[in-house]
Amino acid sequence: QVQLMELGGGSAQAGGSLRLSCVVSRYIGSKYDMGWFRQVPGKEREGVAAVTRYDSIKYADSVKGRFTIIKDNAKNTVFLQMEYLQPDDSAMYYCAANDYYTDSPRNWLLPVFYDYWGQGTRVTVSS
Repeated sequence: QVQLMELGGGSAQAGGSLRLSCVVSRYIGSKYDMGWFRQVPGKEREGVAAVTRYDSIKYADSVKGRFTIIKDNAKNTVFLQMEYLQPDDSAMYYCAANDYYTDSPRNWLLPVFYDYWGQGTRVTVSS
């Protein structure tokens, strides 16, 4: 079983920064597609950023230019560097992984394409 653990959540002021880490229990390079998602009560889980096993990257429009997803295959870790945080960024952030390979293109910001999920780490941004 693949296990994912999110680290680095916490509180920040608007305009501040946080760095989230997702540690995966096995090798992810060329084997897994990885994504960061967030969710607030009463709303659907939304994709924030994703990096595929072949290093294709996609960001949600709401975070483009502010967030950066970084995959370190040697450490089996995916980072989410969050800059210029806004109160609307407050959410539970989840790391997700997919090990099913397909030649068909996918929108990797959709939760349905991921099989494994971490427990989440909370991010709170104050104004």
